[in-house]
Amino acid sequence: MNTFIIERNVPGASQMSHDDLVEIARTSNRAVESLGLPYEWVTTYVAGDKLYCIHRTDEPETVREHARRGGFPADLVSEVVAEFGPQTADDGMPSAEAAA
Repeated sequence: MNTFIIERNVPGASQMSHDDLVEIARTSNRAVESLGLPYEWVTTYVAGDKLYCIHRTDEPETVREHARRGGFPADLVSEVVAEFGPQTADDGMPSAEAAA
């Protein structure tokens, strides 16, 4: 499966209550179950007026179909093509033992 980042514009997202988030999660889970395809909702981050979701599936159209079934916006769907972090800076660098 491929990994996708979905940006959802949701005015007032950062003011949603825990109960609001529970209901959104339930709706999303029902939408995932209804797809009948390999699909994994990994997590969602709330920041300002946006939700940033990480989902895994084979095709971007499946992400859009999940959004349609759940009644969610999917303003931007981008496939993740690489992942890196601070530890990446050490790749290819000789270790302290090798340098000695």
